[in-house]
Amino acid sequence: MSDTAILQNHLFVGAVLFALGLIGFLVRRNVIVMFLCVELMLQGVALSLVSWSRYHGDWGGQMLVIFIITVAACEAALGLALVWIMAQRGGSLDIAIWQTLRERDQAPYTDREVPEEDRSVEDWPQLTPAGVEPVHPREEDMYRSHV
Repeated sequence: MSDTAILQNHLFVGAVLFALGLIGFLVRRNVIVMFLCVELMLQGVALSLVSWSRYHGDWGGQMLVIFIITVAACEAALGLALVWIMAQRGGSLDIAIWQTLRERDQAPYTDREVPEEDRSVEDWPQLTPAGVEPVHPREEDMYRSHV
């Protein structure tokens, strides 16, 4: 197998890893999964850099990969600390909980305004209390309009 074919295979795998990480980051709301998707994107870039470095016969790509691994380790440590704080304060790892971690003088951010509900008309069915026979009109028992 030629060096060009090996390079193409490695670049394809790196692109697939990056695309899976990007899709996972954009779709998921769990903080841990989002950090894992960022790590997946970094690994896709690292694989591409190592492949190009091997193809060109220099060490520049490997040096950048060592830098990427160092940055990923720092990101993992910061991410763990943020997840820990979020789990303590909110009890959930949903990214929407970050709204409660803002500074006191900052207003909450809303994507779109939710209209207020009209609470004047509430047509909820009422359940009969347990052990009490519900009252039915006699005409309804004798002549049913529907079955």
